[in-house]
Amino acid sequence: MPSHCILILLDGLGDRSFSCLGYKTPLQAAHTPHLDTLARIGANGLFHADRPGMALPSENAHFSLFGYELDEFPGRGALESLGAGVEISVDDVAVLAHLASVKVKDNTLILQKGRPDASSDVISALIQDIFYYEYEEIKFCFKHTSGLNGILILKGTVSPYFTDSDPVLEGNCLIEIQPLQDFEKDLAAIKTVRALKKYLIWCHKKLSGNQANSIKNSRGAVPINALVTQRPGRLKTVQSFKNRWGFKGLSISSGLIYWGLSAFLGIDVMKARETDNIEGDFAERLKLAMESKNKYDFIHVHTKAPDVAAHTKNPYAKIAAIEALDRGLGKIIDSLLNDKESLIIITSDHSTPSSGKLVHSGEPVPLLIVGEGVRRDSIKSFDEVNCAGGSLGFVHGKEFMYLVLNYLDRAKLTGLMDTPVDQAFWPGETKPFRLDL
Repeated sequence: MPSHCILILLDGLGDRSFSCLGYKTPLQAAHTPHLDTLARIGANGLFHADRPGMALPSENAHFSLFGYELDEFPGRGALESLGAGVEISVDDVAVLAHLASVKVKDNTLILQKGRPDASSDVISALIQDIFYYEYEEIKFCFKHTSGLNGILILKGTVSPYFTDSDPVLEGNCLIEIQPLQDFEKDLAAIKTVRALKKYLIWCHKKLSGNQANSIKNSRGAVPINALVTQRPGRLKTVQSFKNRWGFKGLSISSGLIYWGLSAFLGIDVMKARETDNIEGDFAERLKLAMESKNKYDFIHVHTKAPDVAAHTKNPYAKIAAIEALDRGLGKIIDSLLNDKESLIIITSDHSTPSSGKLVHSGEPVPLLIVGEGVRRDSIKSFDEVNCAGGSLGFVHGKEFMYLVLNYLDRAKLTGLMDTPVDQAFWPGETKPFRLDL
């Protein structure tokens, strides 16, 4: 039986059908001979990290796929802080924030452009204006990460239980920041909301008066005159991936959220190169996984390419990305198939529609598993429709990790207790029986 798992995660792979593609999804329409080869020699099914219809972001979907519950999730702001190497204590609150363009109408701010074009010099000048602020003993520090993006760190008597200000959709009003329903009377939440609103109003005034915006206005470009926030979080303590599942894990990925999530769960990270060469980048990540397989039990190989392509709202761009990934897979597929020690799993975290206004959508994604001992079904094509008829059926959330344990012969027989904790994996780190008392 296989001794380790290589999880190939094609971010945002699932999609909807389009009339321009003959009512096929981009994955169905794409030429994917290598993915189809794996589908023919393995078990296939569908996967959703929670429940069908729920539109999940990557961080929540990955958190569930790795076998964790919603109440253990610390919030994306906290995870990206870890990924960016931003120092954050367990008492701090971290919020995703980015510069944006707004216009004033009837004493409200309307999102004009979510992420306007700007040079690095202009961005630096704007951030310098707003990087630090204090109000009622709450300190705000904006940590720049990339482009217009950053993480806002709140220190003091603060709470992470408040709403976003970012409306996401251009043309909509910025959202009034409010405590979440269960925290309407919580003093820390009330104080945090009041201080954050004060800071964001201050940011709008400071940015509007910045000389860089005066130059942009004179050239007819939209000003960058607001900071918008979403997805606050706070660090918490959870059981490590190794202690929960018995696996030493590695993530080969690019992106703050995946590095931060891995750091939070105790999974090692190999920061992968990301260029415009989707095929080459993917092949390199798969090669790194093969080179690392004797050091790790569980290797997460991640690519954002399908998700990025889908966000252009062009299904043909997504087809091109999928076909590039398949070519990258083709460069190493023989090594994968000849390695009897590897359990190969290919799936996605969520669906990303290539049209419409949704960021992500709630359709399930295809799932395939290939390895020694894995049942082979009759599916011949790896896509959202064909995989639905496969032998795996519909896999939900943390069921995924139980499947991995099973196929690696690490699933514990229910009722056995080789350790004081009723863990899911077997054998555990047992204490030897000694003859002395």
